[in-house]
Order: sequence, then structure tokens, then C-alpha cells
Amino acid sequence: MAPPTKLAHIVLQTNRIAEMQAWYCTVLSAQVVHDASPFISFISYDDEHHRIAFLNPGPLAEREPGVGGSIAAGRETGLHHVAFTFASLNDLLENYRRLKELGIQPHWCVNHGPTTSMYYQDPDKNQVELQIDNFATAEQGRAYMEGAAFRKNPVGVEFDPDALDARLRSGASIKELTLIE
Repeated sequence: MAPPTKLAHIVLQTNRIAEMQAWYCTVLSAQVVHDASPFISFISYDDEHHRIAFLNPGPLAEREPGVGGSIAAGRETGLHHVAFTFASLNDLLENYRRLKELGIQPHWCVNHGPTTSMYYQDPDKNQVELQIDNFATAEQGRAYMEGAAFRKNPVGVEFDPDALDARLRSGASIKELTLIE
């Protein structure tokens, strides 16, 4: 049986379509594809016709925010987080600086080993991971995940994004900034 060829889109159920649409367009540098309806809108950040849809089915209960920065943050069932990959550490940190200037800051930054990741919360308190792949190929990332270092620490090592940005700007290599033991 053939597997899917890509993850096409996500749909977020919300009573804050305009606020959610604006947040995701800002965070992902996306554009609105359709918002002529009061109960659904669509955005995309690439050549896909839509990557994220926002659906307002009527009154919804508020989600409790996750506590602190950890994989276990948030104690309800449902989607834990959605992740978007940037092409390079430079791109990820440039986006971090842009969002920070707009008052949007990550609540948890962690080098998971296979990825360097920054976790944000959208207006509905869904977690959004912005990341880079730390390995050149998926095979290398998978090999790392099958190794002893990942078995010992599958969550990773927290980092300060401002310190990481300063180290990158001062000439540290991508390898020394992204790989953990």
C-alpha cells in the first residue's frame, strides 16, 4: 500500500477566526486564500491551495493553557502541537527576531536532537512548533533517533533563543549550534 505523499493541511476549530487567521499569517508569513464566510477561512504559506483552515462551528469551551515548557504541557486530549519546518537555522532565527519584535515569543525552546525547535501558543492556546531539521537527510535524523543518545534523552536540551542567535551571529558553525550528544 502506498503511503500519503504529504501532509496537506490542518483545520483548527475556533471561535476566534479573525484573531487566529491574523496570528498564523503573521507567524508563518502566510496569505489569506478565502475568508468570505463567517464560519470558515483558509490560509497558505506556499504553493498549496490551503495549509490551514479555521472553522467556527458555534460556541466552544476554552482550552486550558499548557504549563511551563515541556512535552507534557497541557493535560487534555486532542492535538498536542503542529510543527512547521524552516529551511535553515538562519531562517528560523530571523523569524524568531521578527516575531519577538511583534511581541510573539516562544514559551519553550529545545534542541530535540533531530530538530532545533521553538514552541509558541496561538490565541486558542494550541502549541505551534517552529523548527529546523538538524540533519541533512531524514535517514540521518532517523539514525540519530535510533541511537543511544536519543534513547537516553528523547526530549532534548533547552536553549535560550537570544543566546543561540548571538552565537550564530558571532560566527559559530551550524553544526556546533544544532547537534547535541
